[in-house]
Amino acid sequence: MKQHTMKLTTATQQHIPTIMAWFPDEQALSLWSGPGFRYPFTERTFIDDLKLSTLSSYALINENGEIVAFGQFYLRMNRCHLGRLVVKPSERGKGIATMLIQQLSEIGCKVLNTSELSLFVFTHNTSATRAYQKLGFVLAQYSEPMPIENCVYMIKKN
Repeated sequence: MKQHTMKLTTATQQHIPTIMAWFPDEQALSLWSGPGFRYPFTERTFIDDLKLSTLSSYALINENGEIVAFGQFYLRMNRCHLGRLVVKPSERGKGIATMLIQQLSEIGCKVLNTSELSLFVFTHNTSATRAYQKLGFVLAQYSEPMPIENCVYMIKKN
């Protein structure tokens, strides 16, 4: 797959059914979504719980026009906070998460006028943690009580 042909675009309702299919069970969903996401979901509850209309949400599209990854960002503690990052299950391990995070970080830092990034990751999600560390994210102390159990906070200067 030619990496340079991947394009980050604003996620729309048309992308949602595809993304929904990446979560075959409640465990897969909660590992990704964190608390407050309904399961089983419908397209409507998925869109609502994703806050698609209010959070900056992006889809990574490959050269065939297929969505291969999704992520969101918002301002949290003066950092561009990345959330709900996911790569299509059949496409994992191909460097797509790196492309998603790099492009999302670039847009997010510009839009939010910040040069630092942050994210939360579950301690048992070791593949995601490794990917973030490879990209330069480091564990950091969160200045408030952690909003989610079994979770760590990571930051990076962009």
